[in-house]
Amino acid sequence: MLMGEHAVLYGQPALVCALDSRIEITFTLRNDRLVKVNSALAEYQSSLDRLDQDPRLEFVIAAIEAYQGQLQTGFECSIHTTFSSTIGLGSSAAVTAAMVKGLQHLVGVESDLKDDFRQGLAIIHKVQQGRGSGADLAATLKGGVICFQPEPLEISSVSCPENIVFSLFYSGYKMKTPEVLAWVEEQWRHQRELRSALYQLMGSTCRASMEALQQTDLKEFGRLMNCYQGLMDSLGVCDATLASMIYSLRDDERVYGAKISGSGLGDCVLTLGTETPNHLTKYAGLTVHPAKSGVLIETL
Repeated sequence: MLMGEHAVLYGQPALVCALDSRIEITFTLRNDRLVKVNSALAEYQSSLDRLDQDPRLEFVIAAIEAYQGQLQTGFECSIHTTFSSTIGLGSSAAVTAAMVKGLQHLVGVESDLKDDFRQGLAIIHKVQQGRGSGADLAATLKGGVICFQPEPLEISSVSCPENIVFSLFYSGYKMKTPEVLAWVEEQWRHQRELRSALYQLMGSTCRASMEALQQTDLKEFGRLMNCYQGLMDSLGVCDATLASMIYSLRDDERVYGAKISGSGLGDCVLTLGTETPNHLTKYAGLTVHPAKSGVLIETL
């Protein structure tokens, strides 16, 4: 998430970047009703007719359940990833997107981007008790940097300078997004109008950031990142560790802007600059690049 956290749940736009790290799922049909899943998180085996639950693979199993009635035989799927699920880089959305497209291919369903998004979001909402905008899912399906708006649904590409350098630094802990959203809801239950006004400001900041990005004005984009971070702080989702990381990164002259990426209360800080800062040595950091494409299907 480059911009638009929280406010996107209330109809405001979000600016989202699909990363060039990938999850790969290989499907192999079987001649019986058995389903097997091989992944670093868990090994799973169950009957297609009565799928067992496993919290480590809840998005995978929910996707299989969505196509359970259309599958004629069981199958095996092997899940490989080039990054750790510990850092919140939309791995749940990525595995959901890959499962949806792979299962559609198995059952012979044809669909467009918005169909894929709605199916994937239904799966995510089933797992997360109706919470989540699906912005990360939209970026995973489309690829590149996108403008996402939930109502009316918009998933469109945003041009991005090739020399852009985004970096992520992991705080070492994170709270699950549905838990953060529930916490924010509780904190603001007596000030809904004020919270709504805050989301409006977030939306305006996100729109201005898209203009800055399309005009290749990276310094202005960085300034708007800092502005959005102030709004996240006002919402209450920036803690002492994240604040310390953000201000330390802003002291680096190579950094144009720094903000939380995601729902907050842990997880990652995102920076924009001329190169990757390297002075936060106690935090895991990585440079991220926009993916040139979204979900890809290869038939072997």
